[in-house]
Amino acid sequence: MSGHDDTQSDRHATQVVQAGRRLEWTGGIVNPPVWRASTILYDNIAEMRERGSADTHHKLYYGRRGTPTQWSLADALTELEPGAEATLLYPSGVAAITTALLAVLSPGDEVLLPDSSYEPTRGFGNTMLRRLGITATYYDPLIGAGIAALCTERTKAILMESPGSLTFEVQDVPAIVAAAKARGIVTLLDNTWAGPLLFPAIEKGIDYTILSCSKYVVGHSDVMMGSVTAAPGHYEKLRAATYQLGLCASPDDAYLASRGLRTMEVRLRQSGASGLRIAEWLKTRPEVARVLHPALPDCPGHDAFVRDFRGCAGLFSFVLNGGDDAARTALIDGLRHFGIGFSWGGYESLAIPADPQRIRTASRWQAEGPMIRLYVGLEDTGDLIADLEAGLARFAAARG
Repeated sequence: MSGHDDTQSDRHATQVVQAGRRLEWTGGIVNPPVWRASTILYDNIAEMRERGSADTHHKLYYGRRGTPTQWSLADALTELEPGAEATLLYPSGVAAITTALLAVLSPGDEVLLPDSSYEPTRGFGNTMLRRLGITATYYDPLIGAGIAALCTERTKAILMESPGSLTFEVQDVPAIVAAAKARGIVTLLDNTWAGPLLFPAIEKGIDYTILSCSKYVVGHSDVMMGSVTAAPGHYEKLRAATYQLGLCASPDDAYLASRGLRTMEVRLRQSGASGLRIAEWLKTRPEVARVLHPALPDCPGHDAFVRDFRGCAGLFSFVLNGGDDAARTALIDGLRHFGIGFSWGGYESLAIPADPQRIRTASRWQAEGPMIRLYVGLEDTGDLIADLEAGLARFAAARG
């Protein structure tokens, strides 16, 4: 796997503890207080008019524009992205993705989306963008510099997701960014899997980096939140779209996300290490045909992972050796330590069936059997392996 030296780890551990805790946001308290507000009161009409005609970023104006509780979290996420200008918060990861796309696209434009896109992203491209007269064209996530051949005068944005949802192809982000910049095309990255600690997207040339903060930032499976961090020169367009759509994150949710952020580095490190150990164990099992984990040499795009990433997260998939959905269900339903549920990034491990062949259009998905996506949380790794071992025995029995 990629080298992740102790110096870098220590720097990140310090950053996530200290980022966003400016005295003006905290008032000297360790955690930023929760400022709940809709109405902001002014001393007089002149002040109200002056405030309304100026830039309201980091200034109390109306509750939808934020309070120090939200600004603290947004500042922290910006600090974790070297070279970034600013961050905005959203009520979900999907809201962050869709708003970023709407900020940069107009009727008649085209956006290139990876064939491994998160399914709600794909749904947005196929429905709402289409109704707005915007074409969503899908590309093989491993296309790399070859994406230049797909770009036309109508191509205004390229979205990447690396590793890809369910199948975990690692994209050659620098090559795609270079092709985009040569043509004046905006680049966006759904960076939820790695986040800024493992893949500093703005530093790599991305214009907008997007997180579902519901995952590792929050870390406790109790808040929906997204974020978009913009490179210099791209923030104002994002802010305008966000304000016009009336999007905001609640101060209570921002507080919980800020609290989760403080332990993100240590949780991410533990989850990633446990996940890799389990992935390597699954590779030895005869019931498993393939393990799709970016840190494993046979994962598509592994060379880009080694070159560009600072470590790995705890989310990956594996393909079963034969069998059908019923046999896969027998494996998952009987698990004791893996919950069955969407999302990931919390302290608890999860397992869900994954069927990418239903939605692929630009690149064909073929597998030796049904697939399972695992998220490895903070439980004892030995307990999780024993649980999966019993599950594989159920699978083998059901497969016959």
